[in-house]
Amino acid sequence: MPIRHALRPFLLIGAFALLATSQLLATEAPVPASVTGALEWRQLGPFRGGWATMAAGVPTQPDTFYIGTAGGGVWKSADTGRTWQSLFDRQPASSIGALAVAPSNPDVIYVGTGQVAARYDVAAGNGVYRSADAGKTWQHVGLEATRHIGRI
Repeated sequence: MPIRHALRPFLLIGAFALLATSQLLATEAPVPASVTGALEWRQLGPFRGGWATMAAGVPTQPDTFYIGTAGGGVWKSADTGRTWQSLFDRQPASSIGALAVAPSNPDVIYVGTGQVAARYDVAAGNGVYRSADAGKTWQHVGLEATRHIGRI
């Protein structure tokens, strides 16, 4: 049997699926402008921080959040995400895999470097960092050879 005859059933199934999909899309009603007119686009998170790998809030400061990014370090918002400040620019690792705020003291932050998600842009880290002043300064505290820390 020639190949073109063997493919006929698959081509027919594909054609029916395409036809059914186009008819389904044609019957959907557009969303009226009265519904979408009040919506506005806004950016969430820091510009150029990379994709966020995790976030942590401060329970005693409900407007304060930290995010760790895949290639942009650690960022902080003290106004519920309206503005963001980069905290990790001077450190030798920019890929963040874990982040935790100490429950006993909201000024103490731990960061594990190195991405853990399998993606095209996976980057290794160089251990764990600790800040005792809400991210103003950082101290490297070990685990240099770990390379990818995904949880603290």
